[in-house]
Amino acid sequence: MIADKNALIVLSDIRRDYGRGEAAVTILKGINLTINKGEMVAIVGASGSGKSTLMNILGCLDRPTSGSYHIGKQETASLDSDALSQLRRNHFGFIFQRYHLLGELTALGNVEIPAIYAGHPTHMRKERATALLTRLGMGERVNHCPSQLSGGQQQRVSIARALMNDGEIILADEPTGALDKHSGEEVLRILEELHAEGRTIIIVTHDMAVARRAERIIEISDGEILSDSRNKPADVMCGESDIAVKEKNAIAASASFWQAMTDRVREAFRMALLSMNAHRMRTFLTMLGVIIGIAAVVSMVALGNGTQQRILDDMNQMGTNTLTIFAGKSMADVRAAKVTTLVEADARALAEQPYVAAVTPMVSTSSTIRRGAIEANASISGVGEQYFATEGAKLVEGRLFDAASVTSRALDLVIEKDAVNTLFPDGENPIGQTVLVGAVAAHIAGVIETPQRYGPSGDTLSLYLPYTTVQTRFLGNTILRYISLRVAPDADSRLAEQAVTRFLTMRHGSQDFFIRNSQEFVERVMQSANVLTLLVASIALISLLVGGIGVMNIMLVTVSERINEIGVRMAVGARQSDILQQFLIEAVLVCLVGGMLGIALGLSVGVLFDAFGSPFKLVYSVPSIITAFVFSTLIGIVFGYLPARNASKLDPVAALSRD
Repeated sequence: MIADKNALIVLSDIRRDYGRGEAAVTILKGINLTINKGEMVAIVGASGSGKSTLMNILGCLDRPTSGSYHIGKQETASLDSDALSQLRRNHFGFIFQRYHLLGELTALGNVEIPAIYAGHPTHMRKERATALLTRLGMGERVNHCPSQLSGGQQQRVSIARALMNDGEIILADEPTGALDKHSGEEVLRILEELHAEGRTIIIVTHDMAVARRAERIIEISDGEILSDSRNKPADVMCGESDIAVKEKNAIAASASFWQAMTDRVREAFRMALLSMNAHRMRTFLTMLGVIIGIAAVVSMVALGNGTQQRILDDMNQMGTNTLTIFAGKSMADVRAAKVTTLVEADARALAEQPYVAAVTPMVSTSSTIRRGAIEANASISGVGEQYFATEGAKLVEGRLFDAASVTSRALDLVIEKDAVNTLFPDGENPIGQTVLVGAVAAHIAGVIETPQRYGPSGDTLSLYLPYTTVQTRFLGNTILRYISLRVAPDADSRLAEQAVTRFLTMRHGSQDFFIRNSQEFVERVMQSANVLTLLVASIALISLLVGGIGVMNIMLVTVSERINEIGVRMAVGARQSDILQQFLIEAVLVCLVGGMLGIALGLSVGVLFDAFGSPFKLVYSVPSIITAFVFSTLIGIVFGYLPARNASKLDPVAALSRD
């Protein structure tokens, strides 16, 4: 009887039930088993006898329903998932019947995986993985993928992976089941060599010929041990062999915490790229919702900014920084026409204020304009010489009247460009031509082009005469209806409005006037434009949300397709956090790439607008692009978390059983 101090694995009354209540099925029925350090044990039994379930419990891939399982002096029932992962990483090596190699990685990459999760330095794990593969006769195939290897070669890669962290216990589940006789013999020879080096080898098989290669044969049937016999004398291992000690020492040095963390993130990132590349169409379709959503947000915000900029430009041409001072209390004041205090002297006094760029007195009336047989309705504005600068009017031809024209009450008429087509349909030059405005003959001095007016213009032509001329020739008084004031560029229009109010109130003795600030109109228009931009951007955000849900759905499908990979990674020591990190990185990466493509698509929309001569230009802002980029990352985190969490919570043994 081997001394208890050499016991490595001790199982006491282990039961494993599946299901609950009346539907419960008992697979293992009170297993009691002790395996000593350095033994080579074969567990044999027919299919369904419970031998694979026993192996899963031995390898900490599954937990018993009841009973006690000690590895050394450690009770596994008290360990959490990360502690069990550490056991699998540092103490076990798994050799599977179906190899369970990751198809996206080379032989070298597959062998390295356990060391990555163990935190071993990059150069050390590559050297060891290469050495193990070379030792197993795979030196020329280290850079080949599993699809390029035979069954025997894949099993050798699986053995090298099991040895990567120098685990003291090798669990082999039907290691020769999928191999031909020659390859199977090679694998058994390798297992015997590993046993000779001091490792504990546990083989699960239904083949008695394989079982007889072990020192000890344990036969199991219907969840119970039928026999436990010695096939050959056992070597008592009180410690590790010299070879095992040397190999332990060779990989004992590990990377720092941050280096180990970096390596695991790099592995997760690499696997995400490999997975995306392996399923390019699916990856693109996953990105599509994010691409469209991000492009919509970027382009819609840019369109809103462009619209606002266009409105502001038009407003500036119209003289947006202006104050219009009207006689009366309001536009609805029926007594406004009787207010006589708003006079030319007020305009001259305002022109001397430091916050004023230009001032023009204004009066208005309506009449008809005739040239020969052509007659049209006309709106006559009596203005000062600074009016055209105040309103942002552009001289097309001829000249504008000046201060001398105002003083002399000249009949210098300025007409808008639209009026030329009405009065001179044959294309004659209007400059110097005489027309009748009402009963007054005036000669056309100049033609102007005014900024775009908002609202219908009707059939009335706009004419401009010196306000002194309109007062004497048309109105018969010197009262002003209103004064237009352009605020200096460096002055705030709100403060200027307050200053004008105080100034004129002091001059008049009361506030018998009211002021219209063009800034109020601009603000209302911009507010409406902002609301529209927000509305359109909200619609775009909804499409982005739908894209995020699509990412989550596809990632859930991805998890279901890669359950076997998850099981393999857990078997070689991946923590739950490693699995969570891998799938979360993949989701974030999909959304990041989709976000960048979406931004590029959004920018290309602006190019198309310019190419087709759109009246609106898309004005992109860096903050909105950065926000879109950050938002795409958040989509990956938020919508990728649930699939990633589901992947990390998978039961290793259930995951490994899925192909």
